[in-house]
Amino acid sequence: MYFHYSKLRLAGRLSVMLSREVQLIRARDQDQVRNAEDVLFDMFKNEETGLLSVGKFLAALRTTGLKRNDPRLKELSDNLKKEHLKTGGHESISHETQKLDREQFRRIISPNIVLISRAFRHQFIIPDWAGFTKHIEDFYWTCKSNTEGKVASYIPQLARMNPEYWGVSVCTIDGQRFSIGDTSIPFTMQSCSKPLTYAIALERLGQETVHQYVGQEPSGRNFNELVLDYNKKPHNPMINAGAILISSLLKTLIKPEMTLAEKFDYIMNYFKRLAGGEYLGFNNAVFLSEREAADRNYALGFYMREHKCYPEKTNLREIMDFYFQCCAMEANCESMSVIAATLANGGICPITEEKVLKPDSVRDVLSLMHSCGMYDYSGQFAFKVGIPAKSGVSGSLLVVIPNVMGICTWSPPLDPLGNSCRGVQFCEELVTEFNFHSTYYDHRYDNLKYATNKKDPRRHKFETKGLSIVNLLFSAASGDVTAMRRHRLSGMDMKLSDYDGRTALHLAASEGHLDCVEFLIEQCGVPHDPKDRWGNLPIDEAETFGHTQVVEYLKNYAVAYQSEQENKKSGSSDTESVSSGKVSDPSDNSPLT
Repeated sequence: MYFHYSKLRLAGRLSVMLSREVQLIRARDQDQVRNAEDVLFDMFKNEETGLLSVGKFLAALRTTGLKRNDPRLKELSDNLKKEHLKTGGHESISHETQKLDREQFRRIISPNIVLISRAFRHQFIIPDWAGFTKHIEDFYWTCKSNTEGKVASYIPQLARMNPEYWGVSVCTIDGQRFSIGDTSIPFTMQSCSKPLTYAIALERLGQETVHQYVGQEPSGRNFNELVLDYNKKPHNPMINAGAILISSLLKTLIKPEMTLAEKFDYIMNYFKRLAGGEYLGFNNAVFLSEREAADRNYALGFYMREHKCYPEKTNLREIMDFYFQCCAMEANCESMSVIAATLANGGICPITEEKVLKPDSVRDVLSLMHSCGMYDYSGQFAFKVGIPAKSGVSGSLLVVIPNVMGICTWSPPLDPLGNSCRGVQFCEELVTEFNFHSTYYDHRYDNLKYATNKKDPRRHKFETKGLSIVNLLFSAASGDVTAMRRHRLSGMDMKLSDYDGRTALHLAASEGHLDCVEFLIEQCGVPHDPKDRWGNLPIDEAETFGHTQVVEYLKNYAVAYQSEQENKKSGSSDTESVSSGKVSDPSDNSPLT
């Protein structure tokens, strides 16, 4: 009985301790959020007016990769518009012209402070977004000069495409976005729909059921050849026979009571969830043309029916129409890059944070994209590029770098194997510069010891320079105010020094970076006169190297600081006199008792 009572008392104490710990954690988190809001405001406020320019703040936010219309920032946008109207702003004038005080700023960004803090702390998968996108731009212009290939001509709608069209869109697993070129022009998905329909089949039916009907091996034959594997099944879902079979599973086994129109809406809704609500449409002219020029696909359909490949009660005519409808769905580079990023993120859409697919389904899709996604060039592409990808005859190329990003390129001219010439070249340029080859296999090859000097864009800009103190000093010496803001926002002590006692202020002054000196003193509150091991002050460094503007600024600041300290001492002396009962007589300076 006593033992049972002791256990209850112990459990009660543990419960109280746990409750207190949770309260402390919550209070600490709230303090961190408030601190982040204040630090952000201090970073971007105007020193003279004490107000923050919304335009300047949003421009800085966009440099981290977040788009203006990111769904995760909807509350920020709505709050800015409400505040704009509340303070007398007109609807025809942009809300980005506003100037906010500290309380207004806190109220407006508080719903999205976690995402915004991560952005400015460079805690996204690609921390140096500007540097990375500069490389993407370089690849884009390099590939634009590629005039090889011919536009697909088997239907007139594709044949009329301008061969000069060329666009690239990138979306990371954190929702960082970048687009260059013809990225908003719609094109039909064609074979890029195959990994998506396969993913939906896996999601709704499971791997075991799906692979009773379709294999997972490269065929080694043309993508539309009349051939089955040794089990009398299509080789994989990325060739025409396999995609037609997947269409039959979607139509016959998933919600079989649906009509063809209802099933089309069902699949379209799935695609839209994968794309995070970005543009998706349907091209009826392409659908009709595909159906008219589909002799080979009908032959594949009847050939599989002869070998009893389909589930029971399959209506072949409806299945073929459904397959052509999926191929005729429209997207653009931007929406397809989000779809690719959803696959890269394990089935969770990065811009809506909705879990659309299970990780197991995504794993199987990426495995087959890696081995079978590029028609008869799949083996060469896996060898040279080593990234899961799927091409379509419209010129699109869906590229997935698992746990990093999704990319869509679009250029209508195709090589003899049906892949976009510019798209393939872009991927080759990408893995030449960055160690993305075989990312799906945890960089098994690109991370071999002593193997490569390729860049890893997921590393922070100065991560290889050493510990945080070296990062801070290197940022100060190179004049990188953006990096110093990141250190400040991350809670780093900006007064840290190296083993010689040299601080970030010493290095910024010696290199003449006035903006860094001002940031350290005014924003971070570091002392203006720290001495290194040789007794040198920051102003001594600036004088030695002839940086007159820095010298003048530090001198003026020292004078103002000295005056402020003297005023404080004078004020404290008066206070002490009052507290001790002694009041000075202004006429004779004699004390009154």
